[in-house]
Amino acid sequence: MDDGTTHRDRDRAAIPAVSAWRATSAGFCATLVGIGMARFAYTPLLPAIIAAHWFGASTAAYLGAANLAGYLAGAVFGRPAAQRLSAPVVIRGTMLLAAVAFLACAYPMPFAWFFLWRFASGLAGGMLMVLAAPTVLPHVPPSRRGLAGGVIFMGVGVGIAASGTLVPLLLREGLGETWLGLGIVALLLTAIAWGGWPRDAAPSAAATVHHRPHRPLALRALYGEYALNAVGLVPHMIFLVDFVARGLGQGLQAGAEYWVLFGLGAMAGPILTGHLADRTGFGPALRLAFLLEGAAVIIPAFGLGPGWLMLSSIVVGAFVPGIGTLTLGRIHEVLLHHPSEQRAAWSMATTCFAVLQAAGAYGMTFLFAHNGGDYHMLFLLGAAAMALALAVDLAATLVDGRRSTQL
Repeated sequence: MDDGTTHRDRDRAAIPAVSAWRATSAGFCATLVGIGMARFAYTPLLPAIIAAHWFGASTAAYLGAANLAGYLAGAVFGRPAAQRLSAPVVIRGTMLLAAVAFLACAYPMPFAWFFLWRFASGLAGGMLMVLAAPTVLPHVPPSRRGLAGGVIFMGVGVGIAASGTLVPLLLREGLGETWLGLGIVALLLTAIAWGGWPRDAAPSAAATVHHRPHRPLALRALYGEYALNAVGLVPHMIFLVDFVARGLGQGLQAGAEYWVLFGLGAMAGPILTGHLADRTGFGPALRLAFLLEGAAVIIPAFGLGPGWLMLSSIVVGAFVPGIGTLTLGRIHEVLLHHPSEQRAAWSMATTCFAVLQAAGAYGMTFLFAHNGGDYHMLFLLGAAAMALALAVDLAATLVDGRRSTQL
């Protein structure tokens, strides 16, 4: 029976706006601590660690690999831990773990000690990536989930931007003081988010309204697309600064400036993609994202000049966290039965992303070392991965649409 109330009105009545946005703010803090800081703050710290003779160059690089391995473990074990202890408990604990990991690295210690805590930092980041947004979004009205997801994933972009600004400022006080400062900031963000997490059970409206049947083909295709996207991001995330500094001969200062642009794009990207998805739907927004990403990734391969390279840095940076907003929102569109199922699907997507990102990073590094230092090939491969992701999405949408018309 229609009482004249629109779906959007019922969405707004489902949960008070203040509590929804408080939970969204907690999600922002979680991604900022777990991904933005615990993962990306190490990049500008690496030269300082080597210069201070805490570790040699090759040894310090292994600490980055420890974080990546921890991230993969967190993506795999985050959901089982939440099932045993509840998502808010695990989220609070892993945010504390990330903060303690910074504090534990504030003094020169043996390599095994640093490896352990960098692994723990990655573990916290993987768990927070799997749990934070799916814990919050079922409590947000569907008409606002794109924007809310954008705010949550904006924490990643803020962390990237902070890695190029806050860390150099802290390093003026010393390397140990920088680790301590990052740990204190992480503790403050943990305290801010502490009371903002909703109960594990989502409001009934979020779990019961607008049910749709399982669409396994679309879901499996989404896993593949998200993983291919991870490969496509590797050239910019790993080689952009080096490409500008050494490949173009412009020096480290110029490379750092392009990294700041990359970070500024990452700050704005989740909000813009989330707003677009609220207007067009997550499926069309995701396909447009793959198209724009592919075009932006391939730009450096053509040597079109600094203006085009700046555009490429900003656009690709925007989609580093922005694609997470769209993928998670697409999971809600494809699989709308229960938050636990959505969390399981997001955990699988995050795991696929982590595996392909690690494989892409090691594979492209090996290729770069054995092809005479040809940067252009790396950007071409990244663009090819984006094109393949778009092709998979279009094919899955076509097949899924045909199946739907036959039912």
